[in-house]
Amino acid sequence: MNVFQSRPAKFFNAAFLALRDAPVVGPLLGRSLVEISWVGRTSGKTFSTPVNYRRTGDSVVIGVMAPDQKKWWRNFLGEGGPITLKDLDGSDRSGHAVATRDEAGKVLVKVALDATT
Repeated sequence: MNVFQSRPAKFFNAAFLALRDAPVVGPLLGRSLVEISWVGRTSGKTFSTPVNYRRTGDSVVIGVMAPDQKKWWRNFLGEGGPITLKDLDGSDRSGHAVATRDEAGKVLVKVALDATT
C-alpha cells in the first residue's frame, strides 16, 4: 500500500470506528465490525485495524478483502498468533488467529476465542 492508498484507508478506518461508537448506528455496525489488535511478528509493535467479521459461537472468521494490498494478516500465517478483538460482547476478547489462503487467492483469518472467565 502506498502513501496515496494509506491516507484514504486511515480516514475510512477512523470513520468506521467513530460510527461503531455512535448510539444509533453503533449497535448495528458492531454486529459485523470489530477492531482487532495484534503484535507484529518482526517489529514487536502493537497494531490495530477495523475489520468485518462473522461469528459462530467461540469462533470468528475475518475475510480479508484485497489481501495482496494488505500485510496485517500475514502475521497469522503458519501456526498463527495471538489477537485481541476490541469490544466484542461488550469487552475485549483474546484469541488465537490463523490465516489461510486458498488457490484462488482468497484469505480467511480464523480466530478461536479464548474462554471467558
